[in-house]
Amino acid sequence: MVNQFPFGSDFVLLRDAMNQLLQDSFIPSGGSRFPWSTGSGSMARPLPLDLYATPEEAFVIAAVPGMNPEQLEITYTDNTLTLSGSVPSAVDSEQGKNATWYAHELWSGQFQRTVTLPFEVDASKAQATFEHGIVRITLPKAEWAKPQKIAIKAGGGQQAIGTGSRS
Repeated sequence: MVNQFPFGSDFVLLRDAMNQLLQDSFIPSGGSRFPWSTGSGSMARPLPLDLYATPEEAFVIAAVPGMNPEQLEITYTDNTLTLSGSVPSAVDSEQGKNATWYAHELWSGQFQRTVTLPFEVDASKAQATFEHGIVRITLPKAEWAKPQKIAIKAGGGQQAIGTGSRS
């Protein structure tokens, strides 16, 4: 009787995925040095961002290099913040049209990044600023989503724990 490790096939899939990740990291596909490139001009582009919260607000800081504020759209629906837009290609610029290209690694085209927040915010009070390719979004928490202090009442004929008399 042959006993097989119960997770054998899962580990094989994980090993194959790790091999593909390492291969794509060091052996570029399609002439690009980035693992998210498909080599066909169609890319799933990452949009790096930071997300953090204080008791009062949530903050999102996203890097959108090469964009103007007019090219970025920010929406909030059902606890989900979405940043989307389009990054222009240098190839399509006036200088790039008649140029001989030796490297073209900067990504361009459509992108979308969605983040689900673990609490509700008051979107009507949200603010966004844009400077040097960085967008900073401030999302005030909804009043009911903010931490609330609960008052403790004493008395009412009940004794506090550990203060009762022993018989």
